[in-house]
Amino acid sequence: METKQRYTFKKEEKLKSRKAIEQLFREGKSFSNFPFRVLWMFTEVAAAPLQTGFAVSSKHFKKAADRNRIKRLMREAYRLQKNDLQEYLNEQKQQLAVFIIYIGNELPEYDFIFEKTTHVLNRLIKISNENTATNM
Repeated sequence: METKQRYTFKKEEKLKSRKAIEQLFREGKSFSNFPFRVLWMFTEVAAAPLQTGFAVSSKHFKKAADRNRIKRLMREAYRLQKNDLQEYLNEQKQQLAVFIIYIGNELPEYDFIFEKTTHVLNRLIKISNENTATNM
């Protein structure tokens, strides 16, 4: 019998630690894939192999309702697509901290966010793959 894949975003997968976030901004690497800026860093000790945080600038979106909506769309697109990256990290026994910042200045549609999240996650898989190759 085949087991159904669950699409969850649990508490331990959320990047909440102030120390971890500060370290990520200070020492992490980044890339941009419009409308996202992605900060990432391999970590040593984490509750989950993949921890992620999301942010939206209040400079472009004055209303908290708009910022919250964009973060909600980002989390949902991420939740549905993160399993490939998570499985890869589990296989390689790596831990990754990621922070995704929305840098666009217009309210996005969900389909656009979903498509761009796919690109971001594929790039993170590629980065993890390169890291594995250099460690061997």
